[in-house]
Amino acid sequence: MARSEFAFHHRFRVRWSETDAQGVVFNARYLDYADVAVTEYWREAKFRDYADGAPLEFHVKKATVTWFAPIKPDELIEVMARTVATGRTSMTQIVEIHGITEDGSDDLRATVDLVSVHVDLDTHRPIPLPHWVKDVFLNFDQQAATPAAVMADA
Repeated sequence: MARSEFAFHHRFRVRWSETDAQGVVFNARYLDYADVAVTEYWREAKFRDYADGAPLEFHVKKATVTWFAPIKPDELIEVMARTVATGRTSMTQIVEIHGITEDGSDDLRATVDLVSVHVDLDTHRPIPLPHWVKDVFLNFDQQAATPAAVMADA
C-alpha cells in the first residue's frame, strides 16, 4: 500500500538487542514491531475509549510476515497500521515496516498481516465483535491522505 493510505505512522529506533549474529533484526522481532504498531494504532484511534470501560480481549489467530529487506541496528524505522477487514468475530490489520531514508524514498522492509479474534475473557472462545469496532477503525483510517479501499467484511 502507499504510505499515504495509512492514517497511523509511528517511528522508533532499532536497538542492538533486537539483532542476531548476522547483524540484522532477528526474524521474530518483526512480530514485536507489529505488536508495537497495533498497540500504538489502537491508542491513537482511541479504541479503548469507545469500550466504555468494558474489557475487550483479542487473540492473534494468524500472523503472516512477508520480508523484503533487512533492518540493521540503530536504524530508524517507521511502522504503519490500518484495519483492512472485519468479520463476525475477527478483524484483519496490516502493518508495514519501512526504513527511514534521507531522501524520503520508499524503503519497505516487511509487511505483517494480523487476524485477531475477539474472545470471551473467561472461556477464550470467539464472540461477536462489538458493532462499534468497525466504525472506530474505519473512521480513523479515513483520515489518511489518500482514500483507500473501504474496509471489507470478511
